[in-house]
Amino acid sequence: MASDFPITFQENLQLTDLGIPQDAITFNTCTLESDRYICVRDKNDQGAAQVVIIDLHNNNSVVRRNISADSAIMHPSDPIIALRAQGKTLQVFNLDTKQKLGSYTMPEDVVFWKWIDTKSLALVTQSSIFHWDVVSGASAPAKLTDRHPSLADSQIINYRVNAAGTWSVLVGIASEQGRIVGHMQLYSKARGISQAIEGHAAAFAEFRMDGASSDSHLFTFAVRNATSTKLHIIEVDHEEGNPVYPKKQVDIFFPPEASGDFPVGLQVSKRYGIIYVITKYGFVHLYDIDTAVCIYMNRISSDTIFTTTDYDATSGILGINRKGQVLSFSVNDETIIPYILNNLSNTSLAVALASRAGLPGADDLYVQQFQSLLSSGNYTEAAKVAATSPRGVLRTTKTIEQLKHLGALPGQPSPIIQYFSFLLDRGSLNTTESLELAKPVLQQNRKELLEKWIAEDKLEASEELGDVIRPFDVALALNVYLRAGAHARVVAALAELGQVEKILPYCQKVGYTPDFVVLLNNLVRINPDKGAEFATQIAQQDSIPIDIGRIVDIFMSQNMVPQATAFLLDALKENKPEQGDLQTRLLEINLLNAPQVADAILGNNMFSHYDKHAVAQLCEKAGLMQRALEHYEDISDIKRVIVQTQLLNPERLINYFGRLDVDEALICLREMLRSNIRQNLQVVIQIATKYSDLLGSLALISLFEEFKTSEGLFYYLQSIVNLSDDPDVIFKYIQTACEIGQFKEVERIVRENPYYNPEKVKNYLKEAKLPDQLPLIILCDKYDFVHDLVLYLYKNQQFKFIEVYVQRVNPSKTPAVVGALLDVDCDESIIKALLDSVLGQVPIEALVSEVESRNRLKLLLPFLEKTLESGSQETALYNALAKIYIDSNNNPEKFLKENMNYDTLTVGKYCEKRDPYLAFIAYQKGQNDLELVHITNENSMFKHQARYLLARAEPELWAAVLTEDNIYRQQLLDQVISTAVPESANPEDVSIVVKALMAADLPVELIELLEKIILEPSPFNDNENLQNLLILTAIKADKSKVMNLIQKLNEYDAYDIAQIAIDNELYEEAFEIYKKQKDYVKAVTVLVDNILSLDRASDFAESVDEPGVWSRLAKAQLEGLRINDAIDSYIRANDPSDYHDVIEIASHAGKDEELIKFLVMARKSLREPEVDGALILAYAHTNNLPQIENILEGANTADVDAVGDKLFQEEHYAAAKLLYNSISNWAKLASTNVYLGNYSEAVDCARKASNIKVWKEVNSVCVDKKEFRLAQICGLHLIVDAEELQSLLRQYESLGYFDESISLLEQGLGLERAHMGMFTELAILYAKYQPERMMEHLKLFWSRINIPKVLRACEQAHLWPELVFLYCHYDEWDNASLVTMERAADAFEHNSFKEMIVKVANLEIYYKAVNFYLEQHPTLLIDLLTVLTPRIDGARVVKMFERSDNIPLIKPFLISILEQNNRVVNEAYCSLLIEEKDYKSLRVTVDSYDNIDTLALAKKLEKHDLIFFRQIAAHLYKKAKKWNQSISLSKEDKLFKDAIDTAAASGNSDVIEELLQYFVDTGNHECYAAILYTCYDYIKPDLIQELNWRHGLQDFTMPYLINLTKETSVRLESLEKENETLKSKIRGGASVDEDGPIIGPGSHLLLTQGTGAGYANGMASQGTGVPWPSS
Repeated sequence: MASDFPITFQENLQLTDLGIPQDAITFNTCTLESDRYICVRDKNDQGAAQVVIIDLHNNNSVVRRNISADSAIMHPSDPIIALRAQGKTLQVFNLDTKQKLGSYTMPEDVVFWKWIDTKSLALVTQSSIFHWDVVSGASAPAKLTDRHPSLADSQIINYRVNAAGTWSVLVGIASEQGRIVGHMQLYSKARGISQAIEGHAAAFAEFRMDGASSDSHLFTFAVRNATSTKLHIIEVDHEEGNPVYPKKQVDIFFPPEASGDFPVGLQVSKRYGIIYVITKYGFVHLYDIDTAVCIYMNRISSDTIFTTTDYDATSGILGINRKGQVLSFSVNDETIIPYILNNLSNTSLAVALASRAGLPGADDLYVQQFQSLLSSGNYTEAAKVAATSPRGVLRTTKTIEQLKHLGALPGQPSPIIQYFSFLLDRGSLNTTESLELAKPVLQQNRKELLEKWIAEDKLEASEELGDVIRPFDVALALNVYLRAGAHARVVAALAELGQVEKILPYCQKVGYTPDFVVLLNNLVRINPDKGAEFATQIAQQDSIPIDIGRIVDIFMSQNMVPQATAFLLDALKENKPEQGDLQTRLLEINLLNAPQVADAILGNNMFSHYDKHAVAQLCEKAGLMQRALEHYEDISDIKRVIVQTQLLNPERLINYFGRLDVDEALICLREMLRSNIRQNLQVVIQIATKYSDLLGSLALISLFEEFKTSEGLFYYLQSIVNLSDDPDVIFKYIQTACEIGQFKEVERIVRENPYYNPEKVKNYLKEAKLPDQLPLIILCDKYDFVHDLVLYLYKNQQFKFIEVYVQRVNPSKTPAVVGALLDVDCDESIIKALLDSVLGQVPIEALVSEVESRNRLKLLLPFLEKTLESGSQETALYNALAKIYIDSNNNPEKFLKENMNYDTLTVGKYCEKRDPYLAFIAYQKGQNDLELVHITNENSMFKHQARYLLARAEPELWAAVLTEDNIYRQQLLDQVISTAVPESANPEDVSIVVKALMAADLPVELIELLEKIILEPSPFNDNENLQNLLILTAIKADKSKVMNLIQKLNEYDAYDIAQIAIDNELYEEAFEIYKKQKDYVKAVTVLVDNILSLDRASDFAESVDEPGVWSRLAKAQLEGLRINDAIDSYIRANDPSDYHDVIEIASHAGKDEELIKFLVMARKSLREPEVDGALILAYAHTNNLPQIENILEGANTADVDAVGDKLFQEEHYAAAKLLYNSISNWAKLASTNVYLGNYSEAVDCARKASNIKVWKEVNSVCVDKKEFRLAQICGLHLIVDAEELQSLLRQYESLGYFDESISLLEQGLGLERAHMGMFTELAILYAKYQPERMMEHLKLFWSRINIPKVLRACEQAHLWPELVFLYCHYDEWDNASLVTMERAADAFEHNSFKEMIVKVANLEIYYKAVNFYLEQHPTLLIDLLTVLTPRIDGARVVKMFERSDNIPLIKPFLISILEQNNRVVNEAYCSLLIEEKDYKSLRVTVDSYDNIDTLALAKKLEKHDLIFFRQIAAHLYKKAKKWNQSISLSKEDKLFKDAIDTAAASGNSDVIEELLQYFVDTGNHECYAAILYTCYDYIKPDLIQELNWRHGLQDFTMPYLINLTKETSVRLESLEKENETLKSKIRGGASVDEDGPIIGPGSHLLLTQGTGAGYANGMASQGTGVPWPSS
């Protein structure tokens, strides 16, 4: 049954269900680096490359990334992908962080790569092996070694590295001599050498041998060579002290039908110590790594499993097959041990495997072995068996007690010590074992051993173990408590050790809440400092509900004020409202005991919810007046304290006022001034200054004025004036400063302060009549009250301050001062003197403006001239002088022309109405174009304007004056043409005018200008550019003048002009220019291209008779399709240069005779392939074959092959044959002969050509002409080319030549190049047209055909035997079996079917076959079931036949599978025996097989008619321990012996006494005597005495009483002997317990006696870790 198989097997995933196409599931595109990820390279719906990643640990989630790469492999555990592109470029990315971990370009292509651990990639190239530690950040791969030459032609399929990284193996396969050969390179990193090994699959393993202290390092590999298949296991890197692992090799079995099978994968399970070998055909083999015994072998997949990896979830393997199934396979923990015991009968292997992996199934064997070894005195082996028992079945208290009470054998440790030694060697001890070992070790003060074992996790931590250790070492006990999770004990131990800082983190980590108050109380009494530290820690935890008041009580009960304070400070630091009482208590404690601490606490402003009034009173009593003041809230209390300023800190007092409202603050200030104004004035000023904004400056001013302290008011205002923007405050400050004589402050404020009312302050300063008017001057200057200031000072005769103002304060305001003085009609001498005093400091422009506005500009002339003499270059100065000179007519023209510093625009505007010419001079100097044009237009100064424009040479200006909108344009042009240009001899001037006229589109004026300067005498008569321009302008504006100008002028650019004339359709003018230049070729070109007169051109050519002219004419004639004239012209020109056009046009027109003339002329001077080729074509077209032969025999440059092709296309086959024959082009010659009907010659040529295309063409023609013999000759050369085979056969079939196609393929089978396609296609043709020959063909050539393709053909042709035959040879046993059953009439044959049915992979087919035989061949059913017995589920088969009521048919089958002890089978067989009334066989069955519903069968039999069956029912009740039912049934059938045996088997006194009473009651004295004998051990003697006395059964009871008496006597004698022996020992002084157990009532200190061999577990000198007492 499947449930009894030693393996578990399941399909985890089907890749095609996730959208992975079948063609993407291959070794090269689908990778499996671990059981975490599957990575597949595929294409998306748009055909773009993508990578599909399946996360097997995340519900098979699928991620698709658009990545193009040659290969992609996923990291074994992390979302990291490695990509390879173009063979050499490697990149590694983290998909989660989008980070590139590394990239590198290899020097050569990487042919294989693989993750060898979580950090490194192995890279295999054609020549080397590299390791790349990419995850750790290595920039480049490191070369490990070179590849071995034996793997040069192999496909690399795997690479493995051992755990230590010291060994590696490279695996490859290659096809050699008709089989797949495996090659491996085993490399030792330590030795640096490689070894070539033949092998297909390999792996490294770590295995702990029996008695070894560390793992052995093994290398295992599987190989199938030509003669055998072996699995090898060898040890590498042997470690000293370990037993040597003997090299092993064992045969790997392959079924006969798997002759081509070989190992493809090998994995090792560390847990089970089992090697999994996976083969190409889907077989799996399990081998024990210790013994190399084959445990199991079966087929798990009908398709090749091309990749495998370890499956950590089950310690098995995970693989993918070609169908896309992701399969997992592992050991079945529940069934493998029974399987080994029942099927392999290998008890030692079963015991070893059960012990190694902790598997069930061998428990009874261990118990029996243990008891047997104890009984035989082999205590060492017994201890070892108990220690290594699977799942610890023998590691119990009972076993320990047994071993403790056993004495040590001479020369050996005690059994219990050996038991512990084995456990320590093997692993760790459980709770009971750990306690039993710890107690004596601690008694002997060997605490360091416990520390070592605990650190190594050899002992199982428990609370009890910690309690045992705690009296000896609290720290070690703490370690045990931590490991055991005994939270209460951990907290207590930490407190005892003083490690209070670790208590809370531990409690939070494990979620444990102790009674913190009790814990703290104990800590405070033991260690006050640690208690305070712990209290602070728990107070900081919001999650711990504690009563802070109780904790404070604990501290205060010990008078620990500092500790209580520290605790409360930390506990109350969050300043919560509900903690107000505690805050008050904290302050009260310290105000009464340590006022300085209280002051510091209050100074830190930590709390805000305490009773402030109470605290204020305490502070006042403690002398902390400042704190009292800060806490009082009643104004009377505040006034009482605040006047004591001598006791208050001034700074804090000032800050305190910030807490009061306005009214309270003013009350307090008033109280302070009233109590002691002298003492408190300075503080009041500081307070007023700081809180001026809050209290209001006006209120404070009133306060100071109330106490008549001007000084206080001044200093208060001085402190706020710079910050205030209140005009009244600033005015009050100015007023106060003036009152106390602080004039500097007044001067500063008016200069710097921007907020006062300038008008109000100005008026106040005027009224104040200060001795120093500087503040008033500064204010008026600042706010531009200059006019008022000057009037005030002039009126008060304070001229000195006017000079001070302009000289010292602000000379720039001199213009305004001068203006004001002029307004008051001040004397000019005063003004001039004032100006002279500030010479060089006055802004001229403003001064001129002020004076000019009052029409007094001449007043400034002396000042301006002095300024000019001082070197000033100011524009305003020159402007002013210019205006004065103009108005005074003081030679202004000279000033304007010679001076460069005045503003021409300003002066020009000033002159326009006074003198336009002066304005023109100014504008001309300043190049004020628009103003100049305007003034000249307005005043008709066009001659000046024309000259200015010519000199200015500004295109934009010319454009502006030449616009149509300018009404003065014509007048200006007249002056330009008549005056300005003729006056100039500069060509640039002319050019500028010309460009301007052209830009303004004035061609008539331009022509007029040019004719004037070119045709009339002038420096520009022979100017080429101007002549060109004149002609061009005429072409554009007046074409009638062009011919005349061409004839008159000679210096123009003839060729450019001619081209422009052509462009403007002036063809005769162009012709005239070329004739004038004697360029006849261009002239004739104009005639033929533009004038379009070939006749006129012909006449012109005759007249000049030049070859160039004839050539140009010929080309034109050719283009006009005057072919004969053109050829004649070319011949007259002797010009063959246009041969290409001539050949093309003449050939197209069919002018072959004329073309021959031209080509003959051309060949005289040219050797061009086209010429020779065209001549050959022309001869061919005129059927002049001899001339072709002459050309071919002579020297020629023709492309003969191309010409021949053209003739072939034109069907001039005879001429083409001549050409092909001349160059031996057999391929084309063959085609030509075909069309000429020369088939034999065509075949000969095709043979010489040896070209597929030629063979194909000749064959096609031969077939069409039914020349089948010749066609077959050609076809034999085609069918050996696999690509041509299909098309050739389609041709034959489409024409209905079936026999000919079959004959062709039959002839081809013997060819050396015969390939699979030929055999395949012949089979398909047989299937279609000659099915009777199909089977013979398949039997001969099945190995050389494409079986899947032929399978389809056979299925379509309904050739069922042939279909079955092919399925069998394709290893498709499933399909073969199904077809046989479906088409039984044609395909069934019993023996063949038996052979194939055992090879199917789908188990369901077995059951279909059983049904098939039941329905159609019932007589052969048992024969079928016999071969299927190992493969089918017997229970399922039985149920099938039960449903059809045909169980008797399979009785032999049932008997054969009874040994499986299956309930369904057993019950079906029992039912059959009951039906057949075969009670003997039934009795044997129920005794031999226990897997039966015993009670159900017993109930079925207890009513049977036959007593034998009822007896069996009683027997079944007995087996089911239903003693009463069994005995009752036996009594009913008077089977008293059975009843007595049942009672004895029960061992139950009640059951026995009831049956005994029954025999007594029924008078069955013989049975009474028999039961006394049979059940002697279970009967109470007193009951027998009673029955004997009551019923007079003396004769029947006597044997029992005699035996009872004898037994009692023997026991008494034995007790007496033991008592005497004990007494003698006591009298001799010997110890009573001398021979007793060491561990027991007599001794608790020693574990053993004597010395023994060491055990490698760290125990003392013997290696056990437990001290041995000296002998």
